[in-house]
Amino acid sequence: MSDWDLIIVGAGSAGCAIAARASENPNCNVLLLEAGPDYPDLAATPFDLVNSHNNSYSAHDWSLDYEPVRGRTVAFPRGRVVGGSSAVNTTIALRSLPEDHAEWAEAGNTEWAWDRVLPAYRRMERDLDYGDAPYHGDAGPITIRRYPHEELLPQHQAFLETARQLGYPDCPDANAPDSWGSGPQPMNKLGRLRVSCAVGYLAPARIRPNLTIQADSLVHRLIIEKGRCTGVMVEKAGEISRIRAPLVVVSAGAILSPALLMRSGIGPGEELARHGIDVAAEAPGVGQNLCDHPALSVVCQVKDGALIDFDAPIIQTILRYTAEGSDKRNDLQIEQFSFTGRRGGPPLFGIAAVIEYQYGRGELRLASADPHALPVIDNRFCEDERDADRLVGCLKDALAFTRTGPLADMIEAVTFPDPARPNDDDSLKGLVRKRSGSGYHPSCTVKMGLASDPMAVVDQYGCCHFQDGLVVADASILPFVPRANTNLSSILVGEMIGEWLRTQPGRYGL
Repeated sequence: MSDWDLIIVGAGSAGCAIAARASENPNCNVLLLEAGPDYPDLAATPFDLVNSHNNSYSAHDWSLDYEPVRGRTVAFPRGRVVGGSSAVNTTIALRSLPEDHAEWAEAGNTEWAWDRVLPAYRRMERDLDYGDAPYHGDAGPITIRRYPHEELLPQHQAFLETARQLGYPDCPDANAPDSWGSGPQPMNKLGRLRVSCAVGYLAPARIRPNLTIQADSLVHRLIIEKGRCTGVMVEKAGEISRIRAPLVVVSAGAILSPALLMRSGIGPGEELARHGIDVAAEAPGVGQNLCDHPALSVVCQVKDGALIDFDAPIIQTILRYTAEGSDKRNDLQIEQFSFTGRRGGPPLFGIAAVIEYQYGRGELRLASADPHALPVIDNRFCEDERDADRLVGCLKDALAFTRTGPLADMIEAVTFPDPARPNDDDSLKGLVRKRSGSGYHPSCTVKMGLASDPMAVVDQYGCCHFQDGLVVADASILPFVPRANTNLSSILVGEMIGEWLRTQPGRYGL
């Protein structure tokens, strides 16, 4: 006997979208499980979740850490709350590129070609600036706008003018399919309000009697019986129970989804055996192919301390461009940070250099079979020569902003990288290999692909190659990280698979 028609594990960006879309079918009883808390009353939502001017770093966090490079461990914030990381992030609403989708389609995921995903992008967004463009939407659950010039902080106005002086074109809409250059960030925020998936997707869906949201519920493992997933083992208030459904959708994110699969016996056999986990299905790709956006920031002390306001928006502008000699369009980003450092410290802002098309790959492993133990995240940034070379070039381009135009006029001194140290390419390559960090866009650890690909875990519809009754739907299924912050790409996965669950339930055995 099944308790539900559909169980969704994880109320993050994708999970919220799936729950909202699937529950549009009144005959489908949906249970959405979340390990963190739920705040159904927006007026009573904690300020860190409302405040889109900066991330929430600790109050609603999983307390993960990661190794960006071997031997260095730092915090890796991920949202543990209904809304997931969409409820704690910077609200950057950049789309993936058509070229990203062309590569995904070439790998056998034809449903993810640009012309196939564009309707979903349009369906998810309410673009207040370009909603009338044929490639935008104006009635979706996620409101998107860009800061007009008069709302930009002085350092962001200076960043855009300096970009012009350095020869980059103006880019008023970074989400236009063929765009590049510098301009305002598209952001899913209204004033200070973060329009998370909990706000955009779940708030209007909560009234539906066929949707139940159960928070503070940690899923220990999937129930696997005779080659089929039939439910989950979940802990709530210290008690463990079995909940059954003919279909389970795992949407716990690129870090926690593969960890849950491995705890359930789906993963690389050697890794499972190391933790005494019985193998339900040998799936060598689970936890592999970890992809992200390696980054390193130039840190500058400013002349006028009044510029630095920790209550102001941390991000407002973006530069997307292509590395010299690269055949991957917009494979680099430079971002102006309004402030960095600590309150009470010297007045600092940052200019981040970011690789958007990563060649190198990391992996995710279990620390133990204990569901309360957090996984090991090993990114291996810039071990691939192509990544190291392009991040060096991007860092040099970011440093050019400190020597040019009105942004340079604001800077008292560059404090990192140390100007007294050698700045030749070999020295900078050593620096990026030692000090680069995550753009906090983990993905690709349960990648989608053809069954003939031994490292593919799910097909293009999210259905697991190794178990019936199991779907994975979040950023973990992407074949590689898109050339954009993964906020919208994660929602896109939920929007696509949520619509398939609603309109093609037979595909999923519903």
